[in-house]
Amino acid sequence: MSESPSGLPPAAPRHRARRAWVTYTLLALTGLVFLLQSLSSSLLGTDLPLAWGAKINALISQGEVWRLVTPLLIHASLLHAGFNLYALYVIGPQAEALFGRWRFLAVYLVAGMGGVLASFLMTAEASVGASSAIFGLVGALLVFFYRHRRALGEFGRRGLLNLLVVAGINLVLGLSPGIDNWGHLGGLVAGGLLALVLGPDLRVERVEVSGETIVSDRRAFRRTWPLALLLALAFLSVALLVRPSG
Repeated sequence: MSESPSGLPPAAPRHRARRAWVTYTLLALTGLVFLLQSLSSSLLGTDLPLAWGAKINALISQGEVWRLVTPLLIHASLLHAGFNLYALYVIGPQAEALFGRWRFLAVYLVAGMGGVLASFLMTAEASVGASSAIFGLVGALLVFFYRHRRALGEFGRRGLLNLLVVAGINLVLGLSPGIDNWGHLGGLVAGGLLALVLGPDLRVERVEVSGETIVSDRRAFRRTWPLALLLALAFLSVALLVRPSG
């Protein structure tokens, strides 16, 4: 398999040429919500987005199921927001290029909700942050690089090793007090499972001039959309189960 001078597969420049609009939109939206948090704290003395959207188990159990989603946009401090925004800026464009815009968005949101749900089930502590969704992207990329480690060659092996190191370091750091590692683990696992369902397939095609090149199989989504629908319905069912019975 031939590689470009940068070490990326020949298909990568075509992907990289596309703007990562979904990643940039998520960055802007998350930054806007943090700005609203800061303004409401300064002007009203209360962080309204935090109060209305944090993962608080008792309120979720009372029927406020939107709190399985809204924590992805809320952060506890400038450092917290800055770290997650930087991580999304670094990881997001690559994941969006490989998975496509809508599949990338599905992985980000559903894996993020999976992390919040894991936190809801495993710990009573309140939590916020986009880290469960970012771990979801890491899990999805881990599965992608592992599945295509032979097709991608050295590029794939480097990508897999780098992601394993990043995930391992962050999970170890997550053992510190005040960090919701259940959310991280839940997002990581959910992202990996989603990559099996929504992840693109790569095939090797021989061309006359350059030998072998990697291309993305766009039929992957059409083949797997029923599984994606079932996964979404399963998550919705679990979310509805936490609603009050009376």
